[in-house]
Amino acid sequence: MDNALVSQTPLVQVVPPGFGQRLAALPLRSKLSAAIGVAALAGVVLAMTLFSSKGDFKVLYANLSDKDGGAVIAQLSQMNVAYRMSDGGAAILVPAAQVHDLRLKLATAGLPKGSVSGYELMDSARFGQTQFQERLTFQRGLEGELTRSITSLAAVSNARVHLALPNQNGFFREQQKPSASVLLGLHPGRTLDRAQVAGIVHLVSSSVPELDPKYVSVLDQSGALLTSGGDKAQSAGLDAEQLRYVNQIEAGYAKRIADLLEPIVGRDNLRATVAAEVDFSQSEATSEEFKPNQGAQALIAIRSQQTSEQGAGGAAAGATPSGVPGAASNQPPVAATAPLTGASQPLQTAQGGLPNGGTNGTANSAGRREATTNYEIDKTVRITRNASGNVKRLNAAVVVNNRSVTDAKGKTTQVPLSEPEMEKLTALVRESIGFKQDRGDSVKVINAPFKVDVVPQIELPLWKQPELLDMLRAAAVPAGLALVALLVFFGLVRPTLKVALAAPPPVPGSGLTTVVDDVQELPALPAPQRAEHLEGARALAKENPAAVAGIVRGWVNGEVAVAKS
Repeated sequence: MDNALVSQTPLVQVVPPGFGQRLAALPLRSKLSAAIGVAALAGVVLAMTLFSSKGDFKVLYANLSDKDGGAVIAQLSQMNVAYRMSDGGAAILVPAAQVHDLRLKLATAGLPKGSVSGYELMDSARFGQTQFQERLTFQRGLEGELTRSITSLAAVSNARVHLALPNQNGFFREQQKPSASVLLGLHPGRTLDRAQVAGIVHLVSSSVPELDPKYVSVLDQSGALLTSGGDKAQSAGLDAEQLRYVNQIEAGYAKRIADLLEPIVGRDNLRATVAAEVDFSQSEATSEEFKPNQGAQALIAIRSQQTSEQGAGGAAAGATPSGVPGAASNQPPVAATAPLTGASQPLQTAQGGLPNGGTNGTANSAGRREATTNYEIDKTVRITRNASGNVKRLNAAVVVNNRSVTDAKGKTTQVPLSEPEMEKLTALVRESIGFKQDRGDSVKVINAPFKVDVVPQIELPLWKQPELLDMLRAAAVPAGLALVALLVFFGLVRPTLKVALAAPPPVPGSGLTTVVDDVQELPALPAPQRAEHLEGARALAKENPAAVAGIVRGWVNGEVAVAKS
């Protein structure tokens, strides 16, 4: 034949039945697109897994200095720990599950060191430094150690210590005394009581040789002087402890009034304040009382007794006793009696005799005896000290809101309290504070409507609500990764899978046996000449253009081989 005949080989090759074989039979371009898509999907899945595994971050350290913050970040980088910075770098955030573990590890490494330097300044002493530099370094180290000790208190957030240490010289007649100043930064809402301030003063004065506590000044961050300047400063007004005591008394009385009246008028329908005048002055009185011994049976205590005797005088030096000798003149004299008060009695001698012989039987005068006795009397010494902190006067002021009355229609109105009700409330207030008329106490209870300020409710639009914004921020990364995954799948992976999973074309005998979208079986064609082939192809294209398009697509993709004659 002149015209080449088409080989008996089928026009459409048989596609391999297995998925792997069909995937391997795809063109290189399709395979490359599928590989890129699968790799992109794997990256998206990995990113989502890492994002979900990060968890919540919590503060590891806050308010660190730049030096300590850099050292902590460098240590975290060496430990391969993820961290974040917040509040403009003021806080370092780490995963919540590792906060306590990391703090212990960083503490083992000596971090954070803190911006305050203590005695470690002495470790870096340079060779050849002067005595002044050495003394200054020691002073800086002492100030740093005191600062560390003071900042360890719970109420103190930061502190600064300034020491004035004069140079001691033996040639000075009057040596200057050292002094110290302490500036405290307290935590919000914290205060130092009198004992804590005294403790700080004692700490500083005990750490510096020859430092008197009265030369230590303590100030807070507002510039208020926490230490007293002596007895004059204390007498000028109440100190912190006394003010706290007054506030406790006033708060206690106000709480009594509220606990008593709130069940009657309602929880938010009462306002009560109490002002107390407290006397903190201390007085001491000493008195002595002298009482004589009362009653005949009272014991008499002799304190001292003195007796003096004096004989008669005026006789001549050579005089001899005279008188009638005998038994009467030789009798002893009668015992003398002396009254407790009054003049003494003369001495008595033997009958007819004289105490001292006189000349010619005459006597000049009689002898005398004096006795002085001192007796004890009752004495009472009484010392009275008045207690400080006594309440001198109480002033109570109470405001009661109107009563709310609801009628049958459900309308609520405010009704003032009646006079008997106000009198009962006043009596209750007086009894609760221990009212004393002679002390000058006063109680005032009034009834007035409370003004309630209506706060306008500003409704934010849905897209401005903080909850929604936080939710969107949290879901932004997962949503973005999911969108990328969808684009990769539908743009790169799905076309390749569609071709690989498509149903294989029919297997022809000597020609086409089936037609797309046609259930009728086509008859087998003999092997005609080229012109006949062309006519048959045209007729087939007219009758079933879809099948012809599939054959042409197979030729273009290289899936169908055409035999040449």
